[in-house]
Amino acid sequence: MITTEVTFDELSALMKQAAGITVDPRELKEAAESPFDSFGLDSLGLLGIVGELENRYGQSLPPDSERCRTPREFLNLINSTLTAGA
Repeated sequence: MITTEVTFDELSALMKQAAGITVDPRELKEAAESPFDSFGLDSLGLLGIVGELENRYGQSLPPDSERCRTPREFLNLINSTLTAGA
């Protein structure tokens, strides 16, 4: 059962791991409505993050996950999917 949500800290770590982009989690949270490309993350990088989350949680994420434009939109979709499938 998923009892925790994916946080800005975790998203920041995944951005580093999957796309090689270093973003301070506080900056990511403060600019949560900014487009991913403003942090240097493109659609391939986001796809890598989606894949890592699917592996980590053993659950498929919606096909539109990699089309999210902002960190907040992405986390909202991921967390609602993970908690619904728990």
